[in-house]
Amino acid sequence: MNAQTLPPPSAPATPRALLAHDGVREITRLVAGEAGLDRPISHPRIQKSGLVLAGHAHGIVGTRVQLLGETELSFLAGLDPALRRRRVDGFLGLGLSVVFVTRGVEPPAELLEAAQQTGTPLVVADPRSSATIAAIHQALDRLLAPREQRHGVMVEVHGIGTLLLGKSGIGKSECALFLVERGHRLVADDQVWLTRLPNNQVMAAPAPLLKHHLEIRGLGILNVRDLFGSTSVWDEAVVDLVAELTPWDPNDSYDRLGLDPMRETILGVEIPKLRIPVRPGRNMGVILEVAARNELLKTAGHHAARDFAKRLSRQLGLEEPDAT
Repeated sequence: MNAQTLPPPSAPATPRALLAHDGVREITRLVAGEAGLDRPISHPRIQKSGLVLAGHAHGIVGTRVQLLGETELSFLAGLDPALRRRRVDGFLGLGLSVVFVTRGVEPPAELLEAAQQTGTPLVVADPRSSATIAAIHQALDRLLAPREQRHGVMVEVHGIGTLLLGKSGIGKSECALFLVERGHRLVADDQVWLTRLPNNQVMAAPAPLLKHHLEIRGLGILNVRDLFGSTSVWDEAVVDLVAELTPWDPNDSYDRLGLDPMRETILGVEIPKLRIPVRPGRNMGVILEVAARNELLKTAGHHAARDFAKRLSRQLGLEEPDAT
């Protein structure tokens, strides 16, 4: 699974990031205005700019992606050269983040010159306007999505994306190494970048510098891909389960039955959570494997703890517990 090209959690979206994004990179080419590639983009939807070429600049938002399609270019081509120059200069003088021209059309000379002079990125997209808009919107949905960074480890276990949280030194990386050795996949170690998608899924990805690497005390930095092969790592995964590893405390009241579900809120999304105590002799890797399998059963409608409680209540002649 290939991760999208995302800026770090604290960085704004930019034309540079947009043009490097999967789905946009393959269909576009920058033709002028390279100096403005780090201008901010703050809106997830494009703006078609026909009215400003007719002299009406009201409502143009400079930090939105601007798009010129076949209609706008044909309008420009029909203008008197002097008027065309004024309209193009006025348009690109608005401090725009980026302008796309669709259908692979070579922009008119006035547009190229003005883009270069103002440092406005001018991009040619090969598809027609509708397909270009769809690709840009899909990329901006990712680039402008809410993001945060957490200290933890992200692994994929039996198809369940599991985010391991806990204090430094609790054994998160060692658990990940055990799971990878048993055929599961590492997504991120130490720094986990989290992104909330429009469908309210939370995606986890590694920091670029740490991608495919794992730190194990006593061994140092390991390249998991080199050690275990390309199938041992994923570049991103949906967070389906949060497992918080905590030091064993005999005075703590850990969940014994599993009837009271816990939730971890990440970027406003509630995700199932487990608190798992760590102590010598407990095989944490196996426990996490079973936790992932149990989560798969729950999503399929099979909740072992609730089923057991119902059978027990029926046997004792008690009212069955609430299934919520």
